[in-house]
Amino acid sequence: MSTVTLTVVGDELEAEAVCGLLRRNGIKCGYRRSDMSAGIGTYSGGYAIAGPTEVLVDSADLEAARKVIRA
Repeated sequence: MSTVTLTVVGDELEAEAVCGLLRRNGIKCGYRRSDMSAGIGTYSGGYAIAGPTEVLVDSADLEAARKVIRA
C-alpha cells in the first residue's frame, strides 16, 4: 500500500494531535514537514517545529481517516 497526505496542518504539534486522534481510532499515521517548512530548521539551528506539516496515512485508510478528522 502507499502513503498519502491526509491533510496539512500548521506545525508538528498539531500533526501529533491529529495523529493521536487517528491512532485512537485504529488508524496508523505519521507526519513530515512539508517542502515549504523544511528549510526553517536551517535558520533556527535545526530545532524548529513550526511550519506546514503533512499528516500521512495509508491509502487504504484515507476515507476512514477523513471521517475521523471531520467528526
